[in-house]
Amino acid sequence: MTDAITINITDQTGRIDAILANENLPYSRTVLASWIQSGEVLVNGQRVKRSYQVVSGDVIHILPPAVQTTEIVPEAIPLDVLYEDDDLLVVNKPQGMVVHPAAGHTSGTLVNALLHHAPLSTINGEFRPGIVHRIDRDTSGLLMVAKNDQAHQALSAQLKAHKNERIYYALVRGEFEENSGTVNAPIARHPVDRKKQAIQENGREAVTHFEVITRYVGYTLLKVRLETGRTHQIRVHMTYIGHPIVGDPVYGSAQKLPGVSLAGQLLHAKTLSLTQPTTGENLTFDSPLPDNFERALATLTPINPNHD
Repeated sequence: MTDAITINITDQTGRIDAILANENLPYSRTVLASWIQSGEVLVNGQRVKRSYQVVSGDVIHILPPAVQTTEIVPEAIPLDVLYEDDDLLVVNKPQGMVVHPAAGHTSGTLVNALLHHAPLSTINGEFRPGIVHRIDRDTSGLLMVAKNDQAHQALSAQLKAHKNERIYYALVRGEFEENSGTVNAPIARHPVDRKKQAIQENGREAVTHFEVITRYVGYTLLKVRLETGRTHQIRVHMTYIGHPIVGDPVYGSAQKLPGVSLAGQLLHAKTLSLTQPTTGENLTFDSPLPDNFERALATLTPINPNHD
């Protein structure tokens, strides 16, 4: 059994399923909800319903069940591995690859490829072994993957404490007057379309920093740094400020560029830094822009940096 987790409630209030979702635990909200129902989540030693209202002084114990043997089939899919040691891997995920199996995607995922390559941590259960954080299917770039449970816990703690640097490059619609800025707007699941996220007052804190790299006629290449890591955060925040990511079929217009075939949003996880869990060494990795991103940039007209 994976080690139990204890959460002491101080100033948090609300439904227990929502509280746990805000704790940035290494488990999905769906998994946590199922554990509440099955009794693996206890409040003050007692089973509760998902609608239980947490109050100050409550002590929540999460007792993850023993991980069942995975039924996911390892597949000999080529991997772009930038780094590997006994604890972790850093891989460069191509656009179009799903990170882990889910409904409609039971094969051909990054996890299928990883299982063929190396042993993985068990913390996230049978469908997400080794996965510490995710990027969207149609976003390319760097991911860290845990090979054992101790490394997984350490890497997750780094994410929760905002100790990792995660830098993305994004091509967005429109031109910016400012050279840099910050979007601080809470994100939660869309109230109507459950496949989308949206800016909502009762959402989880979400902070995105951006810096202009190159201005083009009608477009801007941005360097984006995540302070938090909410689902679809960059895509939602860029649309929120009126600059949707080019090619985004969900939050933008999936706008096409002449002569360029876009398979999704032009968003690339370019730089990733982390602390090696065992040695404490600070590691930084960088991934070049993929070919389709470079081809898209080549079709645009740069604006003179001194242009008013």
